Amino acid sequence: MFNLRRKKSANTPEMIDLNIPTRVVVRVVVVVILALMALTALKQAQHALLLIFTSFFLALALNGPVHWISQRLPGKRRGSRAAGTALSFMVVVLLLGVFLFSIVPPLIRQTSTFITNAPQLVEEVRNPNTAIGRIIDRYNLEGEVDKLSSQLRGRAGDIGGAAVTSITKFGSSVFNVLTILVLTFMMLIEGPAWIRFLRDLIPDEHHERTDRLARDMYRVVKGYVNGQVVLAAIAAAMILIPLLIMGVSYPAALIVVVFICGLIPLVGHTIGAVIVTTVALFESPLAAVVVLAYYILYQQIENYIIQPRIQSNSTNMSPLMVFISVIVGVSFGGLFGGLVAIPVMGCIRIAVLDYLHAKGVIRDDTYEDATGHDKPGDAGASG
Repeated sequence: MFNLRRKKSANTPEMIDLNIPTRVVVRVVVVVILALMALTALKQAQHALLLIFTSFFLALALNGPVHWISQRLPGKRRGSRAAGTALSFMVVVLLLGVFLFSIVPPLIRQTSTFITNAPQLVEEVRNPNTAIGRIIDRYNLEGEVDKLSSQLRGRAGDIGGAAVTSITKFGSSVFNVLTILVLTFMMLIEGPAWIRFLRDLIPDEHHERTDRLARDMYRVVKGYVNGQVVLAAIAAAMILIPLLIMGVSYPAALIVVVFICGLIPLVGHTIGAVIVTTVALFESPLAAVVVLAYYILYQQIENYIIQPRIQSNSTNMSPLMVFISVIVGVSFGGLFGGLVAIPVMGCIRIAVLDYLHAKGVIRDDTYEDATGHDKPGDAGASG
């Protein structure tokens, strides 16, 4: 036991006696140690938790289509979650296979062509009889060309190691994708059983409130995912216009790339712009400039006009709250934080509104208007 006593004096006539039992000190030390161990474990399991949370959000997004498919299966399979999930995943795997088949072979061919033609391109640059050679000679850029040539030779010498590294990263990415697909598949099948189990742990008098909260939060997550899919589809449709006008190769594969990148908030379009512009550069520098300028213009329009309106309508959040949540999410969790910031903020908003409504701080009509309970079709939000 620790004792802290303060003696009497002229300025402090009272005495302070502070007793801290030894067991309290031990408990505090144990709690601190357990907290540090938990933080260390979370840091070590960061990658696994990222895969689990990604699978969780995908399961919430696919729950509606899986339920719709399972209810329309013929015969004894009607209502089977396993059959509905299997059919949904067959469609997803088929689309993924078509995408890989459409983009991987052209990418390999173009990369191989570039590596093969790189020495010839360097020689053309050095030739003073060509147009670009005259420009190099006029502005005394021979030193930069020599430096670039040395870098290309160094890259070519390390191409074996780079290939091994790329294959390793590709294998790791494939493993992550397969892990996410398996986790999502299992969550979709076992999800209703887990929900029933967790619901049984809650007292009966709280079932109605809990069901309402779960339904509202599910609607927010589903609305966010649907809104992000709509944004990605719009971006893919819009980028098709300059691709066709400039005659860029493989437009079908590129719009799939843009669609997938568009699912990622904030940085998704930047990734898509780099990929599409690089492919357009193989066609001509003018095509690359036009596609990049078009993409940047559309990205600004989407970020400040289209996205806040669509996400605010789908999640029942104001455009300002949507924008703030994405900024805060990116600052805390990087790319994944920005990806889940909007649905997490929407769920927190639902919980706070429910608490204020239960305490009588806000009225029934205000609560219903803020949570969107008066919107048509809300009854089927829990599908």
